[in-house]
Amino acid sequence: MLEVSDLNAWYGKSHILRGVNFHVKEGEIVSLLGRNGVGRSTTVKTIMGEVEPKGSILFKGKQIAGKKSYEIAQLGIGCVPENRDIFPGLTVRQNLLLGMKSRKGSSRWNMEEMFRMFPNLGERADVHGGVLSGGEQQMLCMCRTLMGDPELIMIDEPTEGLAPKVVEQVGLLLQEIASRGVSILLVEQKLTIAMRISHRLYVMGHGQIVYEGTPASLLQADEVRREWLEV
Repeated sequence: MLEVSDLNAWYGKSHILRGVNFHVKEGEIVSLLGRNGVGRSTTVKTIMGEVEPKGSILFKGKQIAGKKSYEIAQLGIGCVPENRDIFPGLTVRQNLLLGMKSRKGSSRWNMEEMFRMFPNLGERADVHGGVLSGGEQQMLCMCRTLMGDPELIMIDEPTEGLAPKVVEQVGLLLQEIASRGVSILLVEQKLTIAMRISHRLYVMGHGQIVYEGTPASLLQADEVRREWLEV
């Protein structure tokens, strides 16, 4: 589904990504772990066309490196940024409508389903997004992205600052997304949720992939966790 090879990226003269390599299969949940500042969010932004890439980014076998963000989105990649980038002056319903790829044809997701999974959003369908709680805004951002019917969704720190109950809801939603054949690249700092729902995971350090494995194998890799994950 997604294959990243020798991906490099810069912010000005700062070399952030240094030959990143990883892949995500169809219907797979893959987590990208690491401490803050190692390049995880930059990886997502580079794939999405927000940062200029050098290297190869294949999506369903086609090269997307260098394409515009809207072109990448139209090809079937959705992105949920870490800043919960909703439209605060629009209602929940209007935010979801803006996420729709097309009003015609079939889609894995619709508004009624979003409200069924998250009754709080349904109850506040006509409330402006700016007055929602942090957890509700996170759910709205994820649901709006799903309304575009992506085949791959990249989610950056979805549980940051959320209450444990909402974190549990996020985990259940991610599992349901994958069960419908949608691939997920999850950027997370919390090991708990990543270890529970991921099929595979990668650990980043200094702009490179320093470890690849399963949750079970990472549990056994004490040295990797100490050096690259634990504070």
